[in-house]
Amino acid sequence: MSKSEFSGHLDKMRIHPAATVAYSLVLNNEEYPINDFLGKSLSLLWEGDIHCRACNRPTNKSFSQGYCYPCFTKLPECDSCIMSPEKCHFHLGTCRDAAWGERVCFNDHIVYLANSSGIKVGITRMKNMPSRWLDQGAAQALPIARVATRRLAGLVEDIIRRDIADKTNWRAMLKGDSPELDLVSERDRLKEHFAEELNQLELEQGPGSITWLTNESVRHFNYPVIEYPTKVSSHNFDKTAEVSGRLMGMKGQYLILDTGVINLRKFTSYNVRVTVNRES
Repeated sequence: MSKSEFSGHLDKMRIHPAATVAYSLVLNNEEYPINDFLGKSLSLLWEGDIHCRACNRPTNKSFSQGYCYPCFTKLPECDSCIMSPEKCHFHLGTCRDAAWGERVCFNDHIVYLANSSGIKVGITRMKNMPSRWLDQGAAQALPIARVATRRLAGLVEDIIRRDIADKTNWRAMLKGDSPELDLVSERDRLKEHFAEELNQLELEQGPGSITWLTNESVRHFNYPVIEYPTKVSSHNFDKTAEVSGRLMGMKGQYLILDTGVINLRKFTSYNVRVTVNRES
């Protein structure tokens, strides 16, 4: 066949670590590897419907990457503390779902440094390494501390981000890899720079509540990109239902086409038909 076609409700792309990281589109929970589609003509057509990723009801608008409005206002995974973990309110007895909070937020978390569009600090659950870094398009990553709860990870991050960014500049990330950084030296500098505040935080949370990971090595990642754009323009299904172009690469949760880029994670739960011309 000269063409491949598949459809379903989008989820974020699965990214698997390898010498060159391997990407798969995810439609109706089924994976479709796409590294071999590099250089081919690709069309993505939003077929007009969105179904909530939690309750599966149809919704006219996606909230928090794939939820209907009722789920967005009720589910713990859509609460504001997910984006700002230092604002966790479990200890106040106001968690939207205490069982969910105990399962997700009260386990080991990692504070890390990454280089995606320059240095940044972030947090993730241990089980989400290295997928968290790959989702962000990081070329380098270094775990720097381990803590027992999500809230404590957020408090450590909150201190460190006074000196460095906690967000990725997605346009810069999609123009190519940032120059390599000495993340080990940056870890040591930040630990020393904020020693007083970090020591006070550990004292408040209990001795040993923050474990500094001084023996970790820097991870490096290579993304499947034929050519990076010199000017980044983005596609949006809400404005144009069909997105097409030659697939030039994948980085983070973005497809890089010769016509622009699209963040597939943003359109989680959109029903999309994907067509690939294998002979192009």
